[in-house]
Amino acid sequence: MTVRDDHGHGHSAAGQDRRSLVIVLGISIATLVIQVVGGVATNSLALLADAGHVFTDVVGITLALGAIWMAARPATDARTFGWYRAEILAAALNAVLLLGVAVYVLWEAWQRWNEPPEVASGLMLLVALVGGGANLVALRVLHGPQRRSLNMRGAYLEVLGDLLGSVAVIVAAVVIALTGLSQADAIASALIGLMILPRTWALLRDATDVLLEATPRGVRLDEVRDHILQAPGVVAVHDLHVWTITSGMNVVSAHVVMGPDGDPAVLLDHLGDCLSDDFDIDHSTFQLETPEHMLWEGRADRVRL
Repeated sequence: MTVRDDHGHGHSAAGQDRRSLVIVLGISIATLVIQVVGGVATNSLALLADAGHVFTDVVGITLALGAIWMAARPATDARTFGWYRAEILAAALNAVLLLGVAVYVLWEAWQRWNEPPEVASGLMLLVALVGGGANLVALRVLHGPQRRSLNMRGAYLEVLGDLLGSVAVIVAAVVIALTGLSQADAIASALIGLMILPRTWALLRDATDVLLEATPRGVRLDEVRDHILQAPGVVAVHDLHVWTITSGMNVVSAHVVMGPDGDPAVLLDHLGDCLSDDFDIDHSTFQLETPEHMLWEGRADRVRL
């Protein structure tokens, strides 16, 4: 058996952007305090709902930073890939928290629709404008990093949802100020709750795919197979698997059958470079076989069955 093992363990994508997360965490904590104080002072559920959403941002970003710290711990014999999956577990937990907040906000919005309280629209508008400005700054910080990491993307989507929530609160405050329609606060709250649900589902789906070792999004297994088959000296490929360890770290393993003219050293270099350049797969493990060995594996499989 010959193995090519390009250990792209280095650093996870999220680890490269730790500073961005710390900045956004500081912005989120400040926004949370302002919105909680403002929500209580104005009696606005919309502001408190947005504050609850920001609270999940704070919790999620704290989890992400903790996961990055854990992922930086070295691999051991017991955990050969280290703690990289901690980032994905944090993303899944973050999605569950978001779901809980959405359900609570929708329930409370229904209650307030039936019995709308009096809301101080002027202060509500001011607080919403401050929160929206803070969200814009945070989005700018996360714009680049969110393309490289699932946790960063989760944080980016959360802040984007916060911005949309702030817009909803601003509109509600203006409507209440101009018309006196207090139900606008409940409507804005319900909209914020509904905006949370789709991105919660997307984040949970992506995290679950990684935990179930699904083929990474954007990687087509048939294309990977074709690239391997087109390598010099390859006559067949089987037991091909592609999965994700953590954001930015895709892995492939395969049994590659060589013809009589195949050169193992040349073939391994070609396959490693090909998958790295075309599919962003830097960790590749190949078992090189002869056609006779493939037949032996087939017979062994039948015996086990």
